[in-house]
Amino acid sequence: MTETTPLHSPADMAELDRERRMGGLGTETTAREIRRISLADLDNRRDEIADQLWSAATDIGFFQVVDHGIDLAAVDHAFDMSARFFALPREVKEQYPLKKGQNAGWEYRTQVRPSIGTPDQKESYQFTRPRMEGLWPSEDELAGFRATIEEFEHRCWSLAMTLLSFFAERLGLDHDFFTRAHDPSADTYQSTLRLLHYYAFPDELIDSENSWRAGAHTDFDALTLLFQRSGQGGLQVLPGAEADGQAWTSVEPSDDAITCNIGDMLMRWSDDRLPSNFHRVRAPRRGEYTGPRYTLAYFAQANSDVLIESAGGTYPPITAADYLAQRIAANFAK
Repeated sequence: MTETTPLHSPADMAELDRERRMGGLGTETTAREIRRISLADLDNRRDEIADQLWSAATDIGFFQVVDHGIDLAAVDHAFDMSARFFALPREVKEQYPLKKGQNAGWEYRTQVRPSIGTPDQKESYQFTRPRMEGLWPSEDELAGFRATIEEFEHRCWSLAMTLLSFFAERLGLDHDFFTRAHDPSADTYQSTLRLLHYYAFPDELIDSENSWRAGAHTDFDALTLLFQRSGQGGLQVLPGAEADGQAWTSVEPSDDAITCNIGDMLMRWSDDRLPSNFHRVRAPRRGEYTGPRYTLAYFAQANSDVLIESAGGTYPPITAADYLAQRIAANFAK
């Protein structure tokens, strides 16, 4: 039997140390392109799409997909339900608190990034399919919320598995390798749909260099799908996880595009061929939109019993449960 890595292994502590060094303002650059890749006519364009995805992913680890098959009306409805949930009285939301270590429930300014050491200025509601007992608002509190979120999460899972199938084939794995590793019918399923509400930014903090909406971090999943609203910017990526100069590239939001990025799990699986790069949500500047920012993020995280091990042995094997537990512990205040 293959031994798994203990929590807080030297490799993972090194990753957290890198994150702590990412707290500076840095500089900004437009030298890197966040590529927009159309998935239209996918069955007849598989080779072309595979080349485009692999090129973007191995270069910067970020790309956007359009013509992705998730109807804009469904996206709009999910955003509407998200906003309605966050508009509920705090005493209602507090009935459905985040289950620590479970990625399920509502949290309020509890996520602390090692890069800045202060809580992200947001609240979120996390849906992890097998862990939601007692965490749904009632139909009287928010009619249709559960059905909307469950359906939207399934749409996200389907698209994520399509994208991961391209990477599986390029890594020499079979087409359905990652689909089996992210099985929503299993009790061990731990992929998460996260509804996020960043608060309107106060005028007195706009000129502060130490104010962030979300500090620099990498995602610890396999693949992230991020839905953003046009005009609600701030997301930036650091081109190259080891870039000491911290030259950040902005990711322009649009209603029709889904921003995707490689996470740490897939980087481990790929022997670092697919980079999981740092990103952050910077504070708005004077003259920019300072109102609330809403996003929807789907994190494709391998089922808890899946063993993450790379063909080249770059990283020691570890179960997805152990890996996710140690990263959650490092990123949330106790």
